[in-house]
Amino acid sequence: MTNLKPILRGGLIEPGDAAYADACKLYNGMIDKRPLAIARCADVADVIAAVNFGRDNRLPIAIRGGGHNGPGLGSVNDGLVIDLSSMRGVRVDPTTRTARVEAGATQGDLDHATHAFGLAVPAGIISTTGVAGLTLSGGHGYLTRKYGLTIDNLLEADVVLADGSFVTANKAENSDLLWALRGGGGNFGVVTSFLFQLHRVSQVFAGPIAWDQKHARAIMKQYRDFLPSAPEDLGIFLGLKTVLSCEPFPKEYWGKRMCLLMSCYNGSEARGRQALAPLLDQLPDPWFNWMGTMPYPAVQSMFDGLYPKGMQWYWRGDFVGTLSDAAIDAHLEQAAKTPSELSLMHLYPIDGAVHRVDRADTAWNCRDATWSMVIAGIDPDAAKAGAVTQWTKAYWDAVHPFDLGGAYPNFMMDDEGDARLRATYGDNYGRLSVVKKKYDPMNLFRINQNIKPAA
Repeated sequence: MTNLKPILRGGLIEPGDAAYADACKLYNGMIDKRPLAIARCADVADVIAAVNFGRDNRLPIAIRGGGHNGPGLGSVNDGLVIDLSSMRGVRVDPTTRTARVEAGATQGDLDHATHAFGLAVPAGIISTTGVAGLTLSGGHGYLTRKYGLTIDNLLEADVVLADGSFVTANKAENSDLLWALRGGGGNFGVVTSFLFQLHRVSQVFAGPIAWDQKHARAIMKQYRDFLPSAPEDLGIFLGLKTVLSCEPFPKEYWGKRMCLLMSCYNGSEARGRQALAPLLDQLPDPWFNWMGTMPYPAVQSMFDGLYPKGMQWYWRGDFVGTLSDAAIDAHLEQAAKTPSELSLMHLYPIDGAVHRVDRADTAWNCRDATWSMVIAGIDPDAAKAGAVTQWTKAYWDAVHPFDLGGAYPNFMMDDEGDARLRATYGDNYGRLSVVKKKYDPMNLFRINQNIKPAA
């Protein structure tokens, strides 16, 4: 790596360096990879240099943004990691309501910068998530029902291609590349910055409401029936989880299985309560209701402390169209077998504004789904890795027959196979492979949920 190190402003980390062991650590502690070098890029020039070096030396290249990837695709054994985590700038234009965001920024960085102007972009539910990885596979969260997926708010991207060239992708330039970036993952180049459309979001009425899981069947049915008529300003996901045995949870519920509704209403408490009343009035009294008025970044970071870097993770996802009574029964049977307090199932709504975009308009194909589901086996103890993996797979096997064909790519591991990826992109897969051939014909960027170049 002697030819690369002198030309990087951000520096190069190699085996034997004091920083190497820490730099190798991944969000998912179940995965351990040892790259030949980690290029800590300070700017676009560093990215260009790293791409050229990796390509010319025939090294496998992994791209790391926020580093929040479940299957550990932000690193690679015996290859080069292009680490963008130092590139975290966010510039907000309040006049056009847009934000230019560097590819190493986290969701927390973005929320902090935009909140000062009473603005936000639809994104995920944990502020440590990287903006780049979240965006490139679609992005959904509390604002999605009203304002769409993260990619539906992506106006432009700057990209370093496999040949080392730098291009901008928007509706006027390289529009095919912009189309592919809106859901097609990191297959087409190294995105160095994103331009997002922002929306008016400031104070929200938000928080969790938890019930004994013995009420989950009734709650899931009421939630299913309520969602189509719920105001789009209300983002509300359902979870089958366990009350953690720690503060701030009430001690009398520690370790007990619960059914959770996590809500975020973009507006006043009075309107939020009115929006939720048709649902909550049909349900029994909860164990606790912690909803309140708070800044939007507060709800976005509410779960950060529960899911620190380095725990054991294994997850599977599906797109869900309908939630039948039989499917609910299957969920409850599996949720009663959770192997750890952190293990969970979430149903995130992707209706409303998501359905008003045609499936051919972006690479994200599943515009007719109602939910994006994730089943996640999680535990801090490495000895539990096998148990959480087995539970997740068994749960998914039990409910998948009720679901649609594909899944949100950010909820997929790297052992699910090409057929699963093709099901995720459906009719868009062929077009994606053509764009891949145009911009990365040799499949240099393949450490990802990989779309191979067209023959």
